Amino acid sequence: MRNHSAITTFTVLGLTNDPQLQILIFIYLFITYMLSIIGNLTIIYLILVDSHLKTAMYFFLQNFSFIEITFTTACVPQYLHIISSGDRTITVKACFTQIFFIVLFGATEFFLLAIMSYDRYVAIYEPLQYVTIMNNRVCRILILCCWVSGLLIILPFLNLSLHLEFCDSVIDHFYCDASPLLKNSCSDTWFIEQVVIVCAVVTFIMTLVCVVLSYIFIIKTILRLPSAQQRKKAFSTCSSHMIVVSISYGSCIFIYIKPSAKHEVAINKAVSLLATSVAPLLNPFIYTLRNKQVKQSFNDILKRFAFLSKK
Repeated sequence: MRNHSAITTFTVLGLTNDPQLQILIFIYLFITYMLSIIGNLTIIYLILVDSHLKTAMYFFLQNFSFIEITFTTACVPQYLHIISSGDRTITVKACFTQIFFIVLFGATEFFLLAIMSYDRYVAIYEPLQYVTIMNNRVCRILILCCWVSGLLIILPFLNLSLHLEFCDSVIDHFYCDASPLLKNSCSDTWFIEQVVIVCAVVTFIMTLVCVVLSYIFIIKTILRLPSAQQRKKAFSTCSSHMIVVSISYGSCIFIYIKPSAKHEVAINKAVSLLATSVAPLLNPFIYTLRNKQVKQSFNDILKRFAFLSKK
């Protein structure tokens, strides 16, 4: 990497300078982080050990839980370390590394949500052919496409940004993000900013179109079902995914559609905090509380552990 800048570290401002608020934020982030890790690991474990959870839907859910773990891990532990140690500095290389993983996991998650929407469409539109269409080979290829797409989204920005020179060293966020990073550069960043916008829009619009089209066909198919019970059952299989999609795309909309430049940074921080801590925590509970098979599997595992502990 060729960089003529003398700046080798950035200073992460975080969410607040108030010591008391920092303690509260640390406790909040630590609890939500640990619960999200435990919740998502539980889903991954249940799907691995339960033979009843071997369909495409649960395969995608397992991968989604893995992405949630990696995404929140790319953001939260670094800030917890900053609060606990008081050391707000981060090296330029570490900052780029954090941006790489955050964007990779975030973009991959959006592509996976689109794939999960298509999976629900196939399950409702072609229930008898579902297992044949969404076989193991197809599922693995779709997951691979999600990760490759996420990688292709971050590579242009990373390749262009590695040659920037920096005149300032302040990251006005609680983790390294593209926007505050580019503000520190004394190089011309106009082209890079356009690349970032294009990549973000392509990811957001392309996946959102896939999600919307899938659910349009899903709703049309459900409304054609003869009985109310069948329609209710069909809607229940999609409801969890629809809630998660709403949370993910809703947070993205709030980040990029700002009421004014004055509140831009505050809103970005607040919504990013929710996206990196609350969403990974809620998603496992959304899927488990609204899914009878997952709840049954969880109960069976608890009974098995209880039985073994009595021996």
